[in-house]
Amino acid sequence: MQQIALEVADGIATVRFDRPDRLNAFTDVMEAELMEVWDAVDADPDVRVVVLTGTGRAFCAGMDLSESSEAFARWRTSDTAPPGTTHDVAGQDLPVRRDGGGRVVLRMFDLDKPIIAAVNGAAVGVGATITLPCDVRMASEAARFGFVFNRRGFVPESCSTWFLPRVVPMQTALEWVYTGRAVGAAEALERGLVRSLHAPEDLLPAAYALAREIAEGTAAVSTALTRRMMWRMLGAEHPVVAHTAETAAINLRGVSADAHDGIAAFLEKRAPVFVDRVPDDVPDVLAAFPAPVFDPGDLGPATAARGAR
Repeated sequence: MQQIALEVADGIATVRFDRPDRLNAFTDVMEAELMEVWDAVDADPDVRVVVLTGTGRAFCAGMDLSESSEAFARWRTSDTAPPGTTHDVAGQDLPVRRDGGGRVVLRMFDLDKPIIAAVNGAAVGVGATITLPCDVRMASEAARFGFVFNRRGFVPESCSTWFLPRVVPMQTALEWVYTGRAVGAAEALERGLVRSLHAPEDLLPAAYALAREIAEGTAAVSTALTRRMMWRMLGAEHPVVAHTAETAAINLRGVSADAHDGIAAFLEKRAPVFVDRVPDDVPDVLAAFPAPVFDPGDLGPATAARGAR
C-alpha cells in the first residue's frame, strides 16, 4: 500500500490515511487502496473493530487539488481512475466519473465490523464526509471539520446528503454545507457530530479503549447483525421492518453457540467464550426471511379497533 496503512493487532484494525506530507489529501490511489482495505478487514475473522485515523497532523484534508484549478477535469479523465468508474456520456466532452468518496463510503456502510473514527486533525471535504458512516467519531481538541463544497463550486459528496442529516439535526447539516465554514472541535461536539474530545496525545488511547471494549466483550456475529440492522432501520418505512429483522435474528442467534455460552457465562459469573465468526457465520436477516403476517389484534385492542396502519 502506498497511501493507506493497515495494522491488525488484538482484534483491532487500524486504518490510516498515510500521506502526511500532503495532509493526507485524497487521491485515486487512496480510493482504490481504501476499497481494498475494507474488503480485507471484512474478510478477516480476526478483525473485530476498525479504528480510522490519519498519519501526522491531519486526518484528511480533502481531495488533492494542489496542482491547479484544472484538478477536477484531470480527475474526470484520470488514467489512474479505478476500473469501471469512468463512463462516456453523450453530450459530455469529459467522461462522467463515479464519486470516489461515495464508492468508499458505500463500502463502509456495508462493512460487518464497527468503525471508530479517531479524527486527529483537519477533516475537510471528503475527509469530513468519510467520517459519517463511522459508528463513533472521536476527535482531538485540535480537530476541525469542513463541509466546504459550496465554497469550491462543488456540491456535497460521499453520500453526505443522506448521512449528515442522520448524524446531526437537519438545520445544523444545512448550515454547515450552505456556509462551508470551518467547524471547530467544540462545535462538532456540541452539535453531536463527535462523541468526545481528547487531548491530541489521548485520542488514540481513548479510541483503542472503546475498540477493546467492543472486541473483547461482545459476540462478533451479534455485533455485525446489530450494525446492519441499526443503520438500515434509519430508512425503514415502519417499525414492523425492524420487528421482522429482529425476530429472525433473535431466533437464529438464540440457538447459537454464542448465546448458549453467553447465558451460561452470565449464570456462572464468568467471561463468555464467543466462537461464531464474521463473516462466515453471519445470517442475512434483512432479506432471507419473509415478513410475518399479523392480525391487527396482535398490535393491541386500540389498533385492532381502527385497523392496522
